[in-house]
Amino acid sequence: MKKDASIRYSGEVVYIYAFDVAYDTARKPIQTLLGQPVAQFAVDASKRSPRQLFFYKPQMVRLPAMERVGPLGPVRVDRVVKLLPVGAVSITVRVPFTAQHIEELVAFHDLQFSNGSLHDEVLRLAQEILAELKPGLIRPHPQLAEEEAYTVFCLAAPVLNAENEPMNAEQWFHAHRRQVAALLTQEEEPERLSKQEAEESTARYLSYYEDDLCVVDWDAALLVDAPQDFDETLYIMELANLQLAELEAYDRLLDDALDRSYRDLGERPLRSRTDILRELREIRIDLARLNDELSNITKFFGDWHLARIYEKISSRFHLAEWHRTVDGKLKTLDELYEILKHEQNNRVMLWLEVGIVVLFVIDLVILVLGLK
Repeated sequence: MKKDASIRYSGEVVYIYAFDVAYDTARKPIQTLLGQPVAQFAVDASKRSPRQLFFYKPQMVRLPAMERVGPLGPVRVDRVVKLLPVGAVSITVRVPFTAQHIEELVAFHDLQFSNGSLHDEVLRLAQEILAELKPGLIRPHPQLAEEEAYTVFCLAAPVLNAENEPMNAEQWFHAHRRQVAALLTQEEEPERLSKQEAEESTARYLSYYEDDLCVVDWDAALLVDAPQDFDETLYIMELANLQLAELEAYDRLLDDALDRSYRDLGERPLRSRTDILRELREIRIDLARLNDELSNITKFFGDWHLARIYEKISSRFHLAEWHRTVDGKLKTLDELYEILKHEQNNRVMLWLEVGIVVLFVIDLVILVLGLK
């Protein structure tokens, strides 16, 4: 496979945005969104997808393409929206490119069009989606929360050497490791990066065939593969990004609940113990259910290579640490619930004992009066 001598790299930059828009969503199918039909997401069968491969399949809508002028000239921008049952929306934007050097792609990190930034366009789109979905949302957020964003640079395989000849993807990676690290860390001058930083930023990488490669970093990733095989790996990254956004939202929710609980356990609580217990019980149940649903949408089976990619990106996102943090706060909430429940039981027992004593006194009074 030969390319134009002036073009060594072609592919697309995929921007993934996860928004937590509500506490939960009503379990009703949506027919249209922003005037476009809503369908069920599906991953096309590929060389690495056995028959038993399973993905969670959310509702999705493909919006009309936009024509924009980017850093390397006019581009056609594709947008897809996915609706998740945990009160979340994921927006992916795909921008094609052709380039001679990897360094040219650094400009795609904070993508600027001739009429504004991609980030601002996505925010406006998310606000439009929130406004249309609001009737079907349970406890929607009054304002759009800050998004969790991730950028994936997808290079069409095979990659070429200096003589424009196809080469092994892993060998190409080791020969251009510093440039790849600069791309992922948004550094315009690769030579300024230390060897340690270059190796650390690109430490989590995987290769399955001779011509494919996946390098995962905290803020961005590099994917080398046949264009028809981009989607399944991108979806894994999208789910991990969504999981991170939801864990951050749960963490904020738990922080608020714990702050209220600590205040209510003070000397002069603003609410009754019954109201506090009711709220804590509802939070415990709701978060347990939401945690189950979040785990459910990030399950996939049947492909060990995709599972390894998910393991790499979840490690880079520190998802296990986020889970432990949320679980720790849930445990603290449980302990507070048990303390309040114990106090309530003690109060009930005290009043029962007082009642027994009062009845005993009444019996004595009646007995004395009867003897007289």
